[in-house]
This record gives sequence, structure tokens and C-alpha cells, in this order.
Amino acid sequence: MTGFSWTAEARDGAARAGHLHTAHGTVPTPTFMPVGTAGTVKAMTADAVRSTGAGIVLGNTYHLMLRPGAERVQALGGLHRFMDWPGPILTDSGGFQVMSLGHLRKLDGDGVTFRSHLDGTTHRLTPERSTAIQHALDSTITLCFDECPALPASTDAIAASMRLSMRWAARSRDAFVPRDGYAQFGIVQGGVEPDLRAESVRALREIGFEGYAVGGLAVGEGQALMFSTLDATVPLLPADRPRYLMGVGTPDDLLGAVTRGLDMFDCVMPTRAGRTARAYTGLGILNLRNARHASDPRPVEPGCSCPACARHSRAYLHHLFRADEILGPMLLTWHNLHYYQHLMRSLRAAIVAGRLAAHAEALRTGWAAGDPT
Repeated sequence: MTGFSWTAEARDGAARAGHLHTAHGTVPTPTFMPVGTAGTVKAMTADAVRSTGAGIVLGNTYHLMLRPGAERVQALGGLHRFMDWPGPILTDSGGFQVMSLGHLRKLDGDGVTFRSHLDGTTHRLTPERSTAIQHALDSTITLCFDECPALPASTDAIAASMRLSMRWAARSRDAFVPRDGYAQFGIVQGGVEPDLRAESVRALREIGFEGYAVGGLAVGEGQALMFSTLDATVPLLPADRPRYLMGVGTPDDLLGAVTRGLDMFDCVMPTRAGRTARAYTGLGILNLRNARHASDPRPVEPGCSCPACARHSRAYLHHLFRADEILGPMLLTWHNLHYYQHLMRSLRAAIVAGRLAAHAEALRTGWAAGDPT
């Protein structure tokens, strides 16, 4: 396929700085994708998301197929027009959400039958249906349909699940309609078992995808085990393709993943934290509901140019959350996404300058120091 590619600009150890070229624009990497599950990044307008420096956002097949429906989005011009995001959009296949439904879903070798968490109606997702929905949404980057097993699970159960996902990956690939500048990513599974991860990578490379995602991590295994799994997995992935770590994570998670050679990330943490009065900063996490902020005239983070910091005090944000005013979650979500994008830009600049190790040390020192009162 032409038109979609990832090109390297610089490397520092395993870390990579590059550019993702797509039908909907070019994105510098490493990059963090704000989560717009149902066609919106919660508490943010599209202009606000753009102002943070985000170049690509994430949508979700499961939620959009249920409401408002992929066919309706397609009839209205596709997800880019529907949500006012002309830039690249990556869509999760819906596999993770469906597998999280527990007793509301039934798995078989062909796909999954499930009941909607919204109204109890019955639906079915297969690799072919998931791929078709993402096509209807006009997703720039489609993900193959996979099973995400609930953990903890036995090694045999994880192996069986991974091999089912690989069969579904081949079917997803067959169903994908190649278009100039569009892509489909395979998803590496296998729990925290290095041999299963290696088997999964071999199967996906044999199928052949424009990019590769690492799934099934940040699900309770702990950071050390996640990093050791990445250490065993990432070097096996093609060096000329983008690498996406799904659903991760905290700033320290992102730093560790970038140093291991991952390029793309998404997580609900910055937006969810913003709605619950928690701010990510270079000096760790602040809880704006804490009484110590009630009379504090300082911004959340001195030097930050986001509207929450440039125009308002900690005292005002504290007041908004104590008063249950919706502006509080809006402003703090804006700040958190701004911080995550600033973090990605700083990591990219450090890779290009060949000083990632020193920058990583400075970041971790700041996070550990905490905010002075």
C-alpha cells in the first residue's frame, strides 16, 4: 500500500523519533492519542484538543456501533466530519470492550455475541464485521479484531486466546480494504509470556500489516512486568513500521515505553483524572480538591501555557470542583492533555538531540520531588 508510512528521523538507544504519514496528515512520533471513545474527547471541543498539540485521536468501534451507529456516521460524511477532526483517527476494534462485558457476551471461534450495556439488545462482532464498521467510520488506522482474555489466567488459556486472536487477525486482514494513506495494525497478544508474545509477533509478521500494536498490557500486571514483556517483544517488531502500545498510561509508563522503542500511545488517564480534580505536572500529581489549594494564587503548573494555568489559579480550580461546576473538569482535562502532549514533544526533542537518558532522569526526579506547598 502507498501513502501510509512511518519514517525515522533519529534514534537514541532503542527510542525512535519519526513521522507517521497518513491520508489525513502527518504526525510526529512519539505521539499520544487522546481518547475520543464515542466521537468526542470528554469535556473538550475539537479546537481545544487541537490546541494541546494532539495530531491524532482514538475512537472505538464498540461504542460507535451502538450509538449512533456506524452507518449513520458514514451517511453523515464519516467520523472525521462528524466529530470535526480532519486529522488522523485510529479506531480500536471493540475487542477489549466486548471481552469486558463478562456475562453479557458469548465467545465462539467465529466471533462474539453480546448484549449492549446500554439497552440489552443483542449484537455480534466478528473480524469481518469489526473491520467493516471501521471502514464505514472512515478510520485512518483500523485495528484487527482480537480477544483480550481476563487476567489472571493460566498459560494454556492465554495461549489459546492468543492463537484465536491470530486467526482473527488473518480474517481481519482479508476483510480490510486497502486505500491510499490508510492502514491496518495487527495486535500482539500473549500475556506476559515471552514465548507466546514471540509466537504472536511471528504470526502477525507473516500476515503483514502497516503497523503493529502491543495489546493485553496495563491490565494489572504491574509496571515492572509490563516493561520486561516489552523488552522481550518490541525488538521482534519490524523496525520500519509504527509500534503502538495500547491503553498506556501514566507519564512514567510512557517514558519507559518510549525508551523501549514504542511510537504511539493512548490512555484515558489524563481525561479521567481531569474530571476527578487530579492534575498531571512535572512535579507529580496534584489533587485540586485538597484544602491546601483553597487560597493558593499560583497556577496548577508555573510556566504551562494551557488556559487553566495561563488564566486561573489553583484556588479558582479548587472552588470549581468544590462547587461541582463543569468548568473545573473542562479546564483540568485541558491541562492534562496539554501536559501529555508537552511530555511527548520533550521526549521527541531529547531523542533527536541524543540526550534522552539525561532528560528521563530529570523527569523522574521532578515527579518524585512532588509539589512544594
